[in-house]
Amino acid sequence: MGYLLLEGGAEFGGRMRDPDRKAIELAGGFEAPIRIIPTAAAPDNNHQRAGNNGVRWFQSLGAKDVGSLPLIDQVSANDEGIAKSLREAKLIYMLGGFTGYLAETLKESNAWQAVLEAYRTGAVVAGSSAGAMVMCELYYDPSRGQVIEGLNLVPNSLVLPHHNTFGKSWASRLLEISQVTLVGIDEGTGMIDDGAGTWTVYGAGDVTLYRNQEVEIHPTGRSFSV
Repeated sequence: MGYLLLEGGAEFGGRMRDPDRKAIELAGGFEAPIRIIPTAAAPDNNHQRAGNNGVRWFQSLGAKDVGSLPLIDQVSANDEGIAKSLREAKLIYMLGGFTGYLAETLKESNAWQAVLEAYRTGAVVAGSSAGAMVMCELYYDPSRGQVIEGLNLVPNSLVLPHHNTFGKSWASRLLEISQVTLVGIDEGTGMIDDGAGTWTVYGAGDVTLYRNQEVEIHPTGRSFSV
């Protein structure tokens, strides 16, 4: 298996340097192929700009092989050329945006199967905000006010992104309707697993866990299990 990176949002503004550098290292270094999935930004036609921002960001960190894929709907999610690119990637990064749209587009698609294949053979799978939310067993779709099944790369979890701004306000309601661990991730902050169930915090803020009627706050550098 590879590694997972969950980030709390505000990606590409310079504040995710530590988790993203660690992800590049785990992916194999600056020559490793990095592919960005901009799907969550497609509903408001922002995918191209957001994807290009991601390319520039990873290039600024020293990455040599970075590309944003034209994965914007269910047709492109089943395109074999896009799936091939994902299978060959060593770092796959899902941007933020419309959470439900991202999850529904990827679910049971050729692209998502390719992501899973890459992960099983050692790739890093990363997501920020909506990208992190869909990686979990459940996600909260604020537009529908519902908790929905995610893609389940991280079982027993539900991410609260932008926790230090608005994400924290979701916690009390979701504690009442969800039995999984709530994972609040601050903006500019990421958590990376070690492939054996332990996560470490990188970046500017904290990761806050809500479980067993308790609140745990983990600052940068702290390791924990979900």
